[in-house]
Amino acid sequence: MNLIKKLLAVAAVATMGFTATAQAAEAPDALVKRISEDVINTAKADKDIQSGNQQKIMALVETKILPYVDSNRMTALAAGRFWRQATPEQQKALSEQFRTLLVYTYSGALSQIKNETITFKPMRADAADTDVEVRSQVNMTRGDPVLLNYRVAKAGDSWKIYDINVMGAWLVETYKGTFTSEINKGGIDGLIKTLADKNKSLASKPLKANPATPAK
Repeated sequence: MNLIKKLLAVAAVATMGFTATAQAAEAPDALVKRISEDVINTAKADKDIQSGNQQKIMALVETKILPYVDSNRMTALAAGRFWRQATPEQQKALSEQFRTLLVYTYSGALSQIKNETITFKPMRADAADTDVEVRSQVNMTRGDPVLLNYRVAKAGDSWKIYDINVMGAWLVETYKGTFTSEINKGGIDGLIKTLADKNKSLASKPLKANPATPAK
């Protein structure tokens, strides 16, 4: 799978800024379509983002994406049984480092967006469902469309994404294998250190479409 294509797909459709009013009034697929198109169009129109302004790109991620991604749930799912074995302090540190990695991952992908468009498919869910899957595809300027599905859960009046499937691969499952390997080698603290080292390395480099896995 082409890595840049994969990360473009993640950024293009995972850019979801959910407002409280919209959450109550719109179905998950309609909401995601409206907000994701707004964000990708912002990225295309902003010359600073197009030129790779790291501060502005990361600010867009922080304000438009991650507040509405359930990074704690994603971390817990990726860690699997090890999450329950971790202390509260370890859970907090692991979630923070994982969230930071997502910032760099999404920022690197957003910096690559040019003329991609998004097509959403009919959602297969009942009105009463609180955990749904929205299907879409990112139409690339070159090459075949990138299929993208994501899972969104409702808590009260809010919806948040907690997993993404790009071309048949769920993001949480991709991280789970890496997390398990790192924990088997160095425990929870070893995984936290690996993520911290990866984030430190990314912070010192220009934004690019980075692999969505910790450094080995």
